[in-house]
Amino acid sequence: MKWTAILVAVLAPLLALSAPRVAHAHEVRPAYLDLVEERPGEFSVLWKTPMQGEMRLALAPVFSGPVDLLAPVATKVTGDAAVQTWRIRADGLRGMSLRIVGLEGTLTDVLARITFADSSTWVVRLTPREPEAVVPARPSGWSVASTYLALGVEHILTGVDHLLFVLALLLLTSGPWRLAKTVTAFTLAHSITLALATLGIVRVPPKPVEAVIALSIVFVASEILRNRREKAGWSERMPWLVAFTFGLLHGFGFAGALSDVGLPDGQIPVALLFFNVGVEAGQLLFIGGVLVMAAGLQRLRIVWPRWSVLATPYAIGSLAMFWMIQRLAAF
Repeated sequence: MKWTAILVAVLAPLLALSAPRVAHAHEVRPAYLDLVEERPGEFSVLWKTPMQGEMRLALAPVFSGPVDLLAPVATKVTGDAAVQTWRIRADGLRGMSLRIVGLEGTLTDVLARITFADSSTWVVRLTPREPEAVVPARPSGWSVASTYLALGVEHILTGVDHLLFVLALLLLTSGPWRLAKTVTAFTLAHSITLALATLGIVRVPPKPVEAVIALSIVFVASEILRNRREKAGWSERMPWLVAFTFGLLHGFGFAGALSDVGLPDGQIPVALLFFNVGVEAGQLLFIGGVLVMAAGLQRLRIVWPRWSVLATPYAIGSLAMFWMIQRLAAF
């Protein structure tokens, strides 16, 4: 698609500009709060916050009503997060407001989950703009679906590496039928590994996965360059095969993001399904935006220099190579 190459020649530098703001594509990690009612009015609390170097992110959950501490706070560091556990008594938790103190000054979201003794579950996503929410008297099952749907959309739209891979696939693909097959193959592949990894059927270390995801972008960028200079190779004739193969790896990356926030007990299928739906919705939004912008630029009939066709894959491949080296160095 010549018009896609024209569009990406403009869009890729914009994506590249976002790279200096992130050490890697998923630097902003969420915090996680989990309360489980073990006895009437008594809750076990798990509070997981990201680490910044050797310091824990300064966040604290606070309820608006009376809460008594039943057991002291125990803290341990696991990987790049601090995990704190304690026990509280809160007889009137339903109807209280939950606020994350300090959230306003961060870029982090908080996924909060409360499981009551009657097996009802309330899940909410708190953000710097909305750091407070009221615990409802009767939690709705839709809260889990809507929260994980939003998490999926946000993850794909803020995952610059995943977007660059999709962008590279668009450059590699010609014709609407091939595009549909390529997008479908990518969706099917990462849905498979997302489910397998999230359910614990397959376990893959996250750091190698992130490095290979960057390598997948380098590979597709190099294939675009080769196809621009020579005759079309198998990757351009069968882009859906490339999309499916590397889509399996990207699914493990999505699973890593989902594992950071966890899944609600008893509602794992719903949370997993809607997170994946959110990822697909965000991906389609991105592709749709690219196609609309491409059509608009094509109408302008701008004469672009010949080198612009090669500038885009070079920019994509260079940024991905930087990520790969950075992630390998972090092993």
